[in-house]
Amino acid sequence: MDIVKRSWRAQRKIEERAKRIGRGKYGQVLHMARKPEPDEYIKTLQLVGAGLLMIGLLGFAIYYIMVFLIPDLVSSFSP
Repeated sequence: MDIVKRSWRAQRKIEERAKRIGRGKYGQVLHMARKPEPDEYIKTLQLVGAGLLMIGLLGFAIYYIMVFLIPDLVSSFSP
């Protein structure tokens, strides 16, 4: 089988799967979804931003502990 026939077969499989997305459990969720109101969008954006900030600060704290505090603690206990 040549490459053209295989690619057409793959394309048909992809299209058949895409047709089935609208049915079943995911189709119901997509059907019920709506565009968020501006205030709802802003609240979501603020929560996501706060979460990113907290994760960043946690990573920075871990980095600070590993680079500055642990070597000082190890050197103070070694003879």
